[in-house]
Amino acid sequence: MNKSKSIYALALGLMLAPVSAVADNVAVTVRNSDNVQRQELVEIPVNDVYAKLGIGEGKPFIVKNALGQQVAYQVTYDGKLLVDASVRPGGTAEFTIMPGTPKPMKTFVCGKQYPERVDDIAWENDRTAYRVYGPALQRTGEKAYGIDVWVKNTPDLEVEKRYNTELSNHPKIEELKKAGKTEEAIEMEQETTYHFDHGYGLDCYKVGPTLGCGAPALMNGADMVLPYCYATYKILDNGPLRFTVQLDYNPFSVGGDNNVVEHRIISCDKGSNFNKMTVWYDGLTQPRDMVAGVVIHSEDTKSLAFGENYVLYADPTDNPTKQNFQIYVGVLFPNGVKATKSMMYDAPSNGNAGHGVGVITYQPGEKYTYYFGSAWSKNDVRTMNEWVLRAEESLKALQTPLQVTVK
Repeated sequence: MNKSKSIYALALGLMLAPVSAVADNVAVTVRNSDNVQRQELVEIPVNDVYAKLGIGEGKPFIVKNALGQQVAYQVTYDGKLLVDASVRPGGTAEFTIMPGTPKPMKTFVCGKQYPERVDDIAWENDRTAYRVYGPALQRTGEKAYGIDVWVKNTPDLEVEKRYNTELSNHPKIEELKKAGKTEEAIEMEQETTYHFDHGYGLDCYKVGPTLGCGAPALMNGADMVLPYCYATYKILDNGPLRFTVQLDYNPFSVGGDNNVVEHRIISCDKGSNFNKMTVWYDGLTQPRDMVAGVVIHSEDTKSLAFGENYVLYADPTDNPTKQNFQIYVGVLFPNGVKATKSMMYDAPSNGNAGHGVGVITYQPGEKYTYYFGSAWSKNDVRTMNEWVLRAEESLKALQTPLQVTVK
């Protein structure tokens, strides 16, 4: 081949090479090898999608289902593309990804800090809401260590509205009380407080100086050592399909280690009754037992269910006889634990009788992941038997994830 033909062939090859490596669209197949219906978020490395489509990082694209409808998606802080997949038993779901600007997506999951309510960080999905307590609350001296649950019976996002309604009416209620209009003040409080159900849920879960629903704690002998409220936070993802927050706590002492710092990353997904918790500690010099679990309240110490890798409880609420419903709470340990058990107090305090926990041996420097969550008897889980089934199927799903193929 002469020189001019060689140059022509080389140039032609350079022009054709990138074209052949780029696709007009990306096909995603999600396979369910289980014998039950599955619906959950699947994760795809988003850089693979950018590369296959030949578009730059951060450029928009569209995701369509097998019917050709656009579906909501999310790119997470750690480089994952999230798609909500519903797959029948033994079946597959097909998605197509292509360049383009997607239509506005509905938000199913979100959260934020509420400095107007002593630095609460609250988040919710289409099933339940949660909150953790911040430095402003710690400065008041109130003892609130664990994770709170706000029950819902609507898929709509309600938390911000609940805060706004309650907090905006506090001054009016105080004015009525000062004016001697006690009955009017009580009526307004009942109509606006998020501690009453106004048709879409409420806050009626007691936390105090406990694990609440799903917090971790290191053990010092037979005693749990709980950090106080978070010191700093960073919201890493904020919908439409996943909320993720990192919480860092003030140094504390445990055993002979005097400068231990706890870190948590919590994620909440659309459609799930459970949050993902990854916890790790700086400053530990030796392995130490760690627990994660739920508080057991004195009004009901019997409604517990322990499995090899889960702890579940039917919480009686802060007013069992008048509420007449249950909040189902629990912790799942897909990576295994040494034991699941109850740790009861010698003398119940402020209505807290003890905890149901899973126990692991925490190794310095490791990151341990488990899941905590809840449901409500007036919403999607009506009985404790259903809650056990939901937990067991959720645990199995975590251990056998849906299989994703990208072409």
